Amino acid sequence: MNVFIFKGKDYEVDSEGFLLNSEKWDEDFASGLATELKIPDGLTQDHWDIINFIRDSFKEFGRCPLVYQTCKSNKIRLSQLRNLFPTGYLRGACKLAGITYKQGYVAHAWLSEIPEAIVPTEKVYRVDVRGFLIDPNEWDEQFAIYKAYEMKMPEKLGARHWKIIFFIRRSHEANKTVPTIYETCDANQIDIDELEKLFPDGYHRGAVKIAGLRV
Repeated sequence: MNVFIFKGKDYEVDSEGFLLNSEKWDEDFASGLATELKIPDGLTQDHWDIINFIRDSFKEFGRCPLVYQTCKSNKIRLSQLRNLFPTGYLRGACKLAGITYKQGYVAHAWLSEIPEAIVPTEKVYRVDVRGFLIDPNEWDEQFAIYKAYEMKMPEKLGARHWKIIFFIRRSHEANKTVPTIYETCDANQIDIDELEKLFPDGYHRGAVKIAGLRV
């Protein structure tokens, strides 16, 4: 456990700086953390609108809203979100809101429904309680196919899906970190609406998970 200190207040955070208990959040936490997340001039009303939406959505639905939902509800484009939160949606906006996708997460298992033809008969994948692959080196294309089916994606993995998946893995291998949604959209020349169609469960809970990685 780590501690983030601001204005004499101690906030318990995990190894990546996310608040451990969302109920301990207050505006000082967000204000104090902003400079560490490349927002040197402080939080504006536009920042607070996004932060408060994330927190209100979490309170109402019990889970961190997808980036698609946040952009649509606040009528902003991905480029505007990047200007507000340059370190990313999860690692910027959600972190400041004291929320992560890990909270309120409910894993779904439809293993018995998966056709035998796509289930590896001997391969074992180690995943955490949320279904994310623990060791990215264990990933293979079969895992991606299996995970996509488990997530009940409306479309089978096609060329556009694989382009995103392999970009995420190559970027992670080169930079030792999962690329932000901004980087992925820019590199693959797609907008957030197209990404939503490809991975309706979200960027981190969809594309990144299928790519065998996690934040």
